[in-house]
Amino acid sequence: MADFIEQLKYKYKTGDVMTKLIFINVLVFLFIKVIHVVFTLFNVHSEGLITYLGVPSDIGELLFLFWTPITYMFVHEGFLHLLFNMLWLYWFGKIFLQYFSGRTLGSLYVLGGLAGALLYVAAFNTLPYYVNMGPGWMIGASAAVMAIVMAAAFYRPDVQLNLLFLGRIKIVYIAIFAFLLDFLSLGDAANPGGHIAHIGGALLGYLFAVQYKKGSDITGWAGKLIDAFVNLLKPRKKKTKLKVNYTRHESDREYNRRKQTEQEEIDVILDKLKHSGYGSLSENEKKKLFDASKK
Repeated sequence: MADFIEQLKYKYKTGDVMTKLIFINVLVFLFIKVIHVVFTLFNVHSEGLITYLGVPSDIGELLFLFWTPITYMFVHEGFLHLLFNMLWLYWFGKIFLQYFSGRTLGSLYVLGGLAGALLYVAAFNTLPYYVNMGPGWMIGASAAVMAIVMAAAFYRPDVQLNLLFLGRIKIVYIAIFAFLLDFLSLGDAANPGGHIAHIGGALLGYLFAVQYKKGSDITGWAGKLIDAFVNLLKPRKKKTKLKVNYTRHESDREYNRRKQTEQEEIDVILDKLKHSGYGSLSENEKKKLFDASKK
């Protein structure tokens, strides 16, 4: 079990932004489920974590729960809800990362989620059909994922996916079908907020693709903001006295010899990992493997 956990930690540390987003969504889901089981076993009656993480439609409540437009896009109550959202994120995230950076994907995920929350709150406070339903709250990564789906589809509409029973289909047709399905389901009482939020995320993703083709990246400011927030969470390194080192440049022969030696060391570590597992590696071997993965 310890070896499995170490492998998960390694995959998270070395994974791209899409992988990290999937990890976060799954971990939040498991955490909420564990808390629910514990509360149930001890007959603890509470409103549940989801009501404090989901975005409310009531504006007054939203002002009090101001963090929820961010947290809701990482929260899922049902396993199938989580599964399908993560599958869509994986399929279209892979395509998206062929043309854009992980930083852009992460920024678009957040902006798509915010767009979905904004349209959801606006609709439930202005459109008679939704106003008559009364206040509610919404969770799920669907709006954020739809932004990535639409962005990938309309930036590279000729890319194709091989679908079971249907064969190869252009991703732009898949995206349009998903959008129309949400639009035609706006009157669905079973998931009134979800479909309107999906449309908000989809429109944001489409806008990103159109503007990027014109030379404008609408996620730029969000990326800088997210970077600043992440840097605040990182532990600060202690300042060291300034040292001046004089080094000479390697010759091509020395460089090639050094790279060959490093690769031989990594090959030995990978062979050990394959046969004995991650737990068999020493701390120095783990560090070398981690450093090599970042090159």
